[in-house]
Amino acid sequence: MTALSHASIIGVIGAGTMGAGIAQVAAHAGHDVWLYDVAPQAVERGINQVTQGLDKLVGRGTMSATDKDDLLARLKPASELSQLADCALVIEVIVEKLDVKQNLFAQLEDICGPETILATNTSSISVTSIASGLKHPNRLVGMHFFNPAPIMKLVEVVSGLATTQDVASCIYDTATAWGKHAVYTNSTPGFIVNRVARPFYAEGLRIYQEGGADFVTIDTVMRECGGFRMGPFELMDLIGHDVNYAVTNSVFDAYYGDPRFLPSLVQKELVNAGRLGRKTKAGFYDYHEEAETQQISDHGVVDRSIDRVKISGNCTAVQGLVDLLEKTDGLHLDIDEDVNYPAQIQIGNATMMLCDGRFATVRSRDEGIENLIHFDLALNYSLTPRIVLAKSIQASEDALKDAIVLFQLLGKKVNVIEDIPGLIVMRTLAMLANEGADAVFQQVCTIEDVDIAMKGGVNYPLGPMQWSDQVGLATIFDTLQGLGQSYGEDRYRISPLILKTVAAGQSFACLSKKR
Repeated sequence: MTALSHASIIGVIGAGTMGAGIAQVAAHAGHDVWLYDVAPQAVERGINQVTQGLDKLVGRGTMSATDKDDLLARLKPASELSQLADCALVIEVIVEKLDVKQNLFAQLEDICGPETILATNTSSISVTSIASGLKHPNRLVGMHFFNPAPIMKLVEVVSGLATTQDVASCIYDTATAWGKHAVYTNSTPGFIVNRVARPFYAEGLRIYQEGGADFVTIDTVMRECGGFRMGPFELMDLIGHDVNYAVTNSVFDAYYGDPRFLPSLVQKELVNAGRLGRKTKAGFYDYHEEAETQQISDHGVVDRSIDRVKISGNCTAVQGLVDLLEKTDGLHLDIDEDVNYPAQIQIGNATMMLCDGRFATVRSRDEGIENLIHFDLALNYSLTPRIVLAKSIQASEDALKDAIVLFQLLGKKVNVIEDIPGLIVMRTLAMLANEGADAVFQQVCTIEDVDIAMKGGVNYPLGPMQWSDQVGLATIFDTLQGLGQSYGEDRYRISPLILKTVAAGQSFACLSKKR
């Protein structure tokens, strides 16, 4: 089975923002679309919403008035479910309640022909459970769009236990024909995105709860050093803490209390207080008009000169930083590469190392490095405007100043945070990669689909698997191992896929080529 032809009629049930957006996507692809909602006025609002969005595109010159009119002519209001009888595909976008969805699909089985594919846009309910009461559960599939549907590229194609491969393939090909990046996933809690993304919020919340850094610093670092569109606290405020907290609880419960998905007491307090984010004008940030903008506090300029830097060890994970140092005028570099231990950058009194999941204080003791300063990972050391440092308790203030001076010489703003395991970006990437690896190991999806999903569904700058390969999977392994030692919790257990891949001296890319 291939993509549905343009002659195929599409039905969309639920005319809210997401449903109207999906209807627009299908109509834009050339299909006639029936849009239905139990509330007739909702259909009218949904079509008006689409019209307003298209008017903006026409105003910007990215769509012609003729194309807009043609699209709207294909988008038709349905007042009765029976009008969807001739649809080749019906997509449900209604309330996230299992019994309501099951009842709807039972009605559709009696209305639609036997060849009609039934799809659910659920983000949290088992596709297997939704299909369980149907006469023909094999034709029900998950078709999970992301909001706003006309803009976000990802569609998760979710197979329940009964979903046939030809049905899943048809939806995959159809989504691709509609201009989307489709990925296959099995019906497990959170599918790909809502599962793999949990550490993005969870590690930020934990760093904040433990006093490692304030939420403004964490957000700024994740944007400017990590390359993410938004930091975790900004994003939770945008999503709504009631929604984000509920999803975390749902995934946590679905995985039988796995500590990797443990909800945060910090976020629970916000929900209890009714501080749900932008929609209540208060979350982590204050969104009232009179509120002052909260800004990061950078370290002041340190006045001292440096001219010599010694670098030794395996520079794979910090090659971008080494390249930047080599291009800096006035610096003499001594480089002695040795693959047997992680890179050390020595300047003045300081020995700087990329954080590895241990406290700098513990690593200083373990490795006999008195003036150890940890620095955080950056997506691109040349482009990042700032760097994050943390010193071991044993390190002198002079050593910290030497480290600050080096990065300020490189034109970076510097933030010194508390000595916490894994700092901010490195810790988050390691946990995202770990969760992605477990999803692959548990046959939920492929390595490629993890990266496609996280870039297309939540706008990550790189897929966590690809990014881990760039840093070096052994570095990710060391970070996870360090986090496990630091906390002594099963939350930081290393995925067996990472364990065996590192043991083989390979990368995620190597595994992808073998599949």
